[in-house]
Amino acid sequence: MFSKLRKVFTGFIEKASKKIFSKKELFELIDELELSLIENDVAYEVVEELTNKLRKAIEEKSVHNKKDLLLFLRNIIKSIFEGVEEIDILSEAQMHKPYKIVFLGVNGVGKTTTIAKLANMYRDYGFKPLMVAADTFRAGAQEQLRIHGERLGLPVFMGKYGADPAAIVFDAVVFAEKRGYDVLLVDTAGRMHVDIDLVEELKKIVRVSKPHRKILVVDALTGNDAVEQARFFNDAIGLDGVIVTKADAYEQGGVPLSIVYVLRKPILFLGIGQDYKDIKPFNVEDFLDKILPQKSR
Repeated sequence: MFSKLRKVFTGFIEKASKKIFSKKELFELIDELELSLIENDVAYEVVEELTNKLRKAIEEKSVHNKKDLLLFLRNIIKSIFEGVEEIDILSEAQMHKPYKIVFLGVNGVGKTTTIAKLANMYRDYGFKPLMVAADTFRAGAQEQLRIHGERLGLPVFMGKYGADPAAIVFDAVVFAEKRGYDVLLVDTAGRMHVDIDLVEELKKIVRVSKPHRKILVVDALTGNDAVEQARFFNDAIGLDGVIVTKADAYEQGGVPLSIVYVLRKPILFLGIGQDYKDIKPFNVEDFLDKILPQKSR
């Protein structure tokens, strides 16, 4: 996980601290670092901020050795996550009944499976979750969620294909309130993220359901496209947080960092496998430990 980004930072630190370089040589190393970061899905805005601060530190001679450089990089990257609202969808669910989450994302990112994982997690914590199949467009979408429900022994609220998704969600909210469900997890359609009709459909679902949170699901393996999807959905619908799937198979590492920088929204969870238990809360310190060669002391 994130091994290529770690290799980039490790290589830069080793080269920059191996011997005494001239300022010109150090700046050339930073130019190489820029390209390597971009190749590993770090958004250009992030690369620019990081490398500009590195150049300034060299100009001011505030970085003297390997330890200084490692600490400096760690602090720069950590600062990107600071000031971003922290969201705990478990503790929030204790304060609202039913606690409603609308999930957004294009087809193929693992949105439906992620919803099933979270439904399973909520049950493990003593909640009574209800999954809602509001994708009435894609053939097999509702059956996919129903199969997850059957495997987990959890209920799924379904409607007819071609029906108004917002009407299904409205009925699901009423059903949940009457039957005492604690958490409502709404699966939505994910055609192309440039589909204007889809955007209007999602806006209507949000108006009807009045969700407590709107969460985007992206596939880490799509790299920069995941960041562009995040930009689009945030501008069109508004997001509260992001879940990154397939992180266990993702070597580059730049997607979580780029999304947080671009959106100023938190990464909530990482999908790390196929099992229903394979989802874990995103932790900044853990992320830093994975992308940097070692934790500074």
